[in-house]
Amino acid sequence: MSQEALHTLPGSGSGSVPPTATAAAEAAPAIPHSQTAVMIQILSTVLFTFLAYMTIGIPLAVLPGYVHLDLGYSSFIAGLSISVQYLSTFITRAQAGRMVDTIGPKKTVMRGMLACVASGAFLVLAAWSAELPWLSLSMILVSRFCLGIGESLAGTGSIIWGIGRIGATHTARMISWNGIATYGALAIGAPLGVALLHVGGFAAIGFLALALPLIGYVIARRRPAVPVVRGERLAFRLVLNRVLPYGIGLALGTVGFGAIATFITLYYASHQWSNAAFSLTLFGGCFIGSRLLFANSINRFGGFKVAIASFIVEAFGLSILWLAGSAEVAMLGAALAGFGFALVFPSLGVEAVGLVPAPNRGAALGAYSVFLDLALGITGPLAGLIVGQFGYEEVFLFAAIGALCAVALTLSLYRRSQHYKTDNAN
Repeated sequence: MSQEALHTLPGSGSGSVPPTATAAAEAAPAIPHSQTAVMIQILSTVLFTFLAYMTIGIPLAVLPGYVHLDLGYSSFIAGLSISVQYLSTFITRAQAGRMVDTIGPKKTVMRGMLACVASGAFLVLAAWSAELPWLSLSMILVSRFCLGIGESLAGTGSIIWGIGRIGATHTARMISWNGIATYGALAIGAPLGVALLHVGGFAAIGFLALALPLIGYVIARRRPAVPVVRGERLAFRLVLNRVLPYGIGLALGTVGFGAIATFITLYYASHQWSNAAFSLTLFGGCFIGSRLLFANSINRFGGFKVAIASFIVEAFGLSILWLAGSAEVAMLGAALAGFGFALVFPSLGVEAVGLVPAPNRGAALGAYSVFLDLALGITGPLAGLIVGQFGYEEVFLFAAIGALCAVALTLSLYRRSQHYKTDNAN
C-alpha cells in the first residue's frame, strides 16, 4: 500500500517514481487528453486498487473478533491472522515489480484480482469449517496470504497501468488517486463487513470478498494493455543502507496504523462499546482528508518538518485512544491518528529518495517501502503479546511511544541534513 504515497514527491516525471512507471508511460502513445478524459482514465484504473482494498477492508473489522471470540484463539493468534497478509505483501512486493516489467501491468493486475478471489474463497471455507477451529484458522491464514499477494500485484500493476495510459505528465495525479482509492476502500469496507456479519454471517463476508475481485478480473480482461517495457532491475542492497534510518522512522509511525487495524474492534468489545468499525472509517476518512488538504505541504516546508508534525499528531491521537473513556473519545483518537499518519510515508520518503542519484530513486523508494510492510507484519503478533500481558489500552500506548521515537529520529536526521548542507556550503 505504500506506492500510493508518491503523489507528494516532486518531479513526478523526472525519476521520483519507479523507472518501470516512467518507462511504461513513455512507451505509450503521446495522446493529448482533456482533463475530463484523464480523470476518466485515472478512475477506471484505480478501480482495481479499490476492489482489491475492499477485499482487504471487508473482513478487517470482524476477523480479529472471529478468531479470538468465535474460534477461541488467543489475542496473539488474532493479531497473527491479520499480519499474515502484510508479511505476504512484504515477501511478494519485489516480485510484483518484476512481473510488471516482464508480462505487463494488465496481466499483473489480472493475476492480483485472481489472488483476491482465492482469498475470498478460503474465507468461505473458513466459515463452513467453523466447527473445527483449527481448520477454520488454517483457511483464514491461507486466505490472508493470498490477499497479500493480490495486494502486491493489483496495487503495483494498477499504478503502472494507469501511468502507461495517461502519460508521465499525469503521474502525480494517478498515484494520488490510487492512494485515495486505497484508504477509501478500507473506510467503506470495514463497516460493510460488520453489517454483512449481522445479516448473513461470516460466510457472507467471504462471498462478497470473492465476488468483488472477480468483477475486477472481468473488467481488466476487457481493458487495453500498455506496451511491456523491460527496464533495468535495481538491487535493494545497493541503496538499503542509505534509506535505513528513514525506513525505521516509517516503521515506527506505521505501528499505530497496524494496532488500530488489528485491535480496534476487540478494544471496543472489551469496553462493551458499539460502532468499532466506524473508527476505521474515521481513520480512513481523515487519512484521505489530510492527503487532499495538505498535499503541497512537503514542497512548502520540507519532508522533515512535515514528518515531525505528522508523528506528533499521530502520537496525540494514539494517546487519546489509550486514555479514552468512551467510544466517542476513542473515535476522535482514531481520526487524529489517521490524520497524522497520512503524510508520514511521503514526507520521509521524499528525503530518502533524495539521497540517491536519479537513476536509483526507484530502488530507494522500493527499499524504503519494505519497512511499511514489515512494520504491519510484525505489529499484529507483537501487539497481541502486549494485550495478553497488559490489556488492549496499552497497545495504543505502545504505538504512541513508537510515534514519539520517530519524532526523535526524524529530528536527528533533520539536524544531520542541515549540518551536511552547511559543510557543503563552506
